[in-house]
Amino acid sequence: MNELSKALLEGKRNAIAKALSIVENEQEGARELIKSIMNKVGEARTIGITGPAGAGKSTLIDKIVQEYRSRDFKVAILAIDPTSVISGGAILGDRVRMMQHTLDENIFIRSMASRGEVGGISKAVTNAIRVLDAAGFRRIIIESVGAGQLDAGIIKVADVVIVVFNPQTGDSVQAIKAGLTEIGDIYVVNKADLDGAEKLYYDIKDLIVDKSEKIVLKTIALTGEGIKELIDNIENVINKKHSNYKEVEKRRIEMEIIDRTERIVNERLKRIIQSKYGKYIELIADGKMDPYTVSEIIAEEILR
Repeated sequence: MNELSKALLEGKRNAIAKALSIVENEQEGARELIKSIMNKVGEARTIGITGPAGAGKSTLIDKIVQEYRSRDFKVAILAIDPTSVISGGAILGDRVRMMQHTLDENIFIRSMASRGEVGGISKAVTNAIRVLDAAGFRRIIIESVGAGQLDAGIIKVADVVIVVFNPQTGDSVQAIKAGLTEIGDIYVVNKADLDGAEKLYYDIKDLIVDKSEKIVLKTIALTGEGIKELIDNIENVINKKHSNYKEVEKRRIEMEIIDRTERIVNERLKRIIQSKYGKYIELIADGKMDPYTVSEIIAEEILR
């Protein structure tokens, strides 16, 4: 085991930060790092938090972290921010808002760029979770970009999914209808002291899919009201899923393998087409062939 892996398993913050940068950017050594810690992961549980912009997700997370720390959990936060169109990096708003936690050695906060992923979740998040798990964090909170229906990607990495709504967001019910009713384990009406909160609470109860398995709660993140009840419900969901956790993890790994294999195949296929099949591109451009026929020819040749 190399020095970085050793320091990571000891929970050293510089090592955690370096390891996260390596896996996020898929730098040299990322594969070896993940290989070296695979037998040290599996204890952490992940909590995904999503919902429309303006729902108060960051403030809610701040209070969730405080409550988990009062229960003696080591907590990490992965804030998945929209990728900057200029630099490709994350907009670090969430980390700035949570700076009060930076002096606590048992809390680690990291902003990661979504990198334009459909679903708002970067492919690097899976390995980032492994890094934090190996470092001893037992609750890992993932805040996604809040992109409505596209946020369904969070179910690929979270053990518990929390969908947060703000009663003063005019399109809240439309957002519920758009697909968020299918991904949540817990639905939270935040800012529950505002007008419209009670109506939104019952709208969600009426509209969510599979009502028997869903939980709907109200919170006021600014004051901390409802946070203890929320954590109790999160832990109950985790405990209920625990007996089947291995099967859930196997399905996640299967999706990860499919995803990574598709990326490798697509990259190689692109290179093959560019190097060997340029003549077909010319024929299509000249109107002498069509893309359907050419695609079938290429697929037959490659898969023969």
